[in-house]
Amino acid sequence: MVSPSSKEFLFICFLVTLWYSSNIGVILLNKYLLSNYGFKFPIFLTMCHMSACSVLSYVSIAFFKVVPQQMVKSRSQFIKIATLSIVFCGSVVGGNISLRYLAVSFNQAVGATTPFFTAVFAYLATFKREAWVTYAALVPVVTGVVIASGGEPGFHLFGFIMCLSATAARAFKSVLQGILLSSEGEKLNSMNLLLYMSPIAVIFLLPTALIMEPNVIDVTLALGRENKSMWLLLLLNSVTAYAANLTNFLVTKHTSALTLQVLGNAKGAVAVVISILLFKNPVTVIGMGGYTITVLGVAAYGETKRRFR
Repeated sequence: MVSPSSKEFLFICFLVTLWYSSNIGVILLNKYLLSNYGFKFPIFLTMCHMSACSVLSYVSIAFFKVVPQQMVKSRSQFIKIATLSIVFCGSVVGGNISLRYLAVSFNQAVGATTPFFTAVFAYLATFKREAWVTYAALVPVVTGVVIASGGEPGFHLFGFIMCLSATAARAFKSVLQGILLSSEGEKLNSMNLLLYMSPIAVIFLLPTALIMEPNVIDVTLALGRENKSMWLLLLLNSVTAYAANLTNFLVTKHTSALTLQVLGNAKGAVAVVISILLFKNPVTVIGMGGYTITVLGVAAYGETKRRFR
């Protein structure tokens, strides 16, 4: 006889496993498609992700009732959601472009600096100050990435700029979301926000992809004719992108903020190890040391935020 607490623990373990698998899986599949498979279309790939999120979000909410559906109540709220969607697109596209040029391990190291950009944007937008200890914890976050950059054998300036821009856009989106959807009548949970942001993103990304990646249709069809698994990879990649959002919501719902923070830090480290094993990208002691400093800085930042609220 399994006790209710044991069932809850096993359920959370299952959710965390799915969360890790989908988050790491989508990063590795993106890297494989964009760098190793010859599919060099990050904007179109992001559009595929958003298309899957549009369809699966609707199915999950309308039919499976994962969460109650929240309606958009005003034109003003819709414009705010559209603004968030475009910023969100920028962060995802930037991250996917960076994967064409950077190893996943270095990509994750740069991505770990999100708290730094969040703190900067939060101060600039709201003039809200944190305790000095919180800002001090951000020093190793940035220092670690600087060290990792110097020790990265495959450093690529454009890829680094795109990854840094994507990280900044991700932080900006979270701050902007807190400002734009702050009133009780306009707040949306992450699954409903994804439901409304995804179709807007598709409408924005489709013409952008066709203009900036003009041969995307021809090359994609050619790759599909050469290798039928191409379509399966694209489908799997797109579904996994939605699964990453869904499992992130469920893990957030069923665990504490502190647990989520610890799991998130560990997830980045697991992604780095798996990517090195799969893609055999060279790493240096300096690079790994820099990444470790960044992760420890992120952990310290989260802890100080919790203590000095």
